[in-house]
Amino acid sequence: MISVIMGVYNQQDIDAFEKSVQSVLAQTYKNFEFIIYNDGSSIKEVNTYIYGLKNRDTRIHVIGSETNHGLGYALNRCIDIARGKYLARMDADDISYPTRFEEEINFMETHPEYMWCGSNCKLMDDDGIWGEGVRPENPGTEDYLKYSPYIHPTVMYRASLFKKVAGYAESKKTLRCEDYELFMRLFGLGYKGYNIQKVLLNYRVDRKKYHTRSWVNRFREGQVRYEGFRGLGILWPKGWLYIFRPIVSKMIPSVLTAKTKERIAEL
Repeated sequence: MISVIMGVYNQQDIDAFEKSVQSVLAQTYKNFEFIIYNDGSSIKEVNTYIYGLKNRDTRIHVIGSETNHGLGYALNRCIDIARGKYLARMDADDISYPTRFEEEINFMETHPEYMWCGSNCKLMDDDGIWGEGVRPENPGTEDYLKYSPYIHPTVMYRASLFKKVAGYAESKKTLRCEDYELFMRLFGLGYKGYNIQKVLLNYRVDRKKYHTRSWVNRFREGQVRYEGFRGLGILWPKGWLYIFRPIVSKMIPSVLTAKTKERIAEL
């Protein structure tokens, strides 16, 4: 069985949320539970929608808190109660392709040497598909320099992994970088992941999103990079250049940033 884990906080676009939920319920692989953690949403319409979901399908379980703790905390609470052999990540505004779970679980069942797998994706925003996110098939140490070598909402883990190691970091220092921190930590401990070289998800990313991220979030990313690179032994000389990358890219005009992203899809 698969446990689908999703953290939600004030997802105001209910239409996008509904499409995301429907993409899970429409999977060709049917043996799953869908755990949604409501992370302190304060918008009435959002809460009404979330808690109404558990009446739609017996596989949907809604848990949560009145206080917002962050994505890492939300996902860890989902993992705490998950019953599946595998854990599939999902976000509240992305769309999984119908065969995603089936293809990922088939890969994991036939490749015991990997503790998680992900895939490539299409990049979308309100105007539609605008690019493609491609990740290396077998990420190595240096693949962690530019960005996380896994697209977080495409990933499926072995649940047994989280009985051996701590889950997502819950510190404010890792906000918006929870996945990057986790993947570097796992790789440093000797665990391996794999990327299926196929698009299995539409990933919602506004073309201007990265450029408009706050300075605080960029400094946090730099700190996560520093700690991760140090643990992987790639701090010097290349590591330092990439530690400052989030700060430098903030200074690049948004038009150039958007055009560059369309070409290389480094999101």
